[in-house]
Amino acid sequence: MKNVNINKPNHVAIIMDGNGRWAKLKGKNRLYGHKNGIKAVQKIVEYATKIKIKNLTLYGFSTENWNRPKREIETLMSILINTLRKEINKMIENNVQFKCIGDLSQLPENVIKEVKETVKKTSKNNGLVLTLALNYGFKKELICAIKNLSAKVKKNLISIDKIDEKILNNHLHSGELPSVDLLIRTSGEQRISNFLLWQISYAELFFSEVFWPDFDEIHFERAIKNYSNRERRFGKTSDQVKN
Repeated sequence: MKNVNINKPNHVAIIMDGNGRWAKLKGKNRLYGHKNGIKAVQKIVEYATKIKIKNLTLYGFSTENWNRPKREIETLMSILINTLRKEINKMIENNVQFKCIGDLSQLPENVIKEVKETVKKTSKNNGLVLTLALNYGFKKELICAIKNLSAKVKKNLISIDKIDEKILNNHLHSGELPSVDLLIRTSGEQRISNFLLWQISYAELFFSEVFWPDFDEIHFERAIKNYSNRERRFGKTSDQVKN
C-alpha cells in the first residue's frame, strides 16, 4: 500500500461479523463459517504485524452471544482453545503480545487457562498488541466500573469530586487500551453492538459489505487507506487542524 505509513491508525478494532451468513450461502452450517473465520483472523493479524499496526482488538465473543445455541457456543470455545495452542509459537516468533478483555470468570475453565497461559507466554513481546474481547460488553463493563468506584467512595478511598475520565477509564476492563482510531465492521451491518463504546468515542468507522471469512489483506488495506484520507478534527475546525 502506497499510503500505509501516512496517517496510519495506532489502534484498529474489528467487529468480525458474517460467519453464519457466509456459511449459509455455501450450503453449510454456522460452525463451518466460524472455522473459516479463523483463517481471516490469521491473515489480518499477519498483515497488521507486517505494516506495524501497534494495537489490534478483535470482538471474539460478546456478553449477548450466550443466547446462541449451546452447541455453537461449545464449538466457538473449542476453536478458541485450538487456535491459541496452534498460534502461540507464531505469536512469539512475530513478537505479538496477546491480551484479553471481558469477564473471563464466566468462561469454561479450560478456556480461562489457555487464555491466561497465552497472555503469560507473550507478555514480554513488544510488537503488535493483539487484544481479544471475550464475554465482553461495554454496558456490563461500565456497571462493574461504577460499582468498584462506588465502593471506594463509600470507604473514603477516593473522593467523588476527584472522579474524572482518567479514573473511570482505569476502572474499565479495557482501561489499558488506547483510544480506537479505526473501527471496522464486516458483513454490511452498520452498528456498534456494545463494543468499546468508551474507546471509540472519536474513532473513524468503516463498514465493509464483505463477510468476515472473506475479509483479507486487500480489504484491510482498503479500510486503512480510507482512514488515511480522512481528516480527524476531534471537535476542532478544519483550519485549526491544518494549523
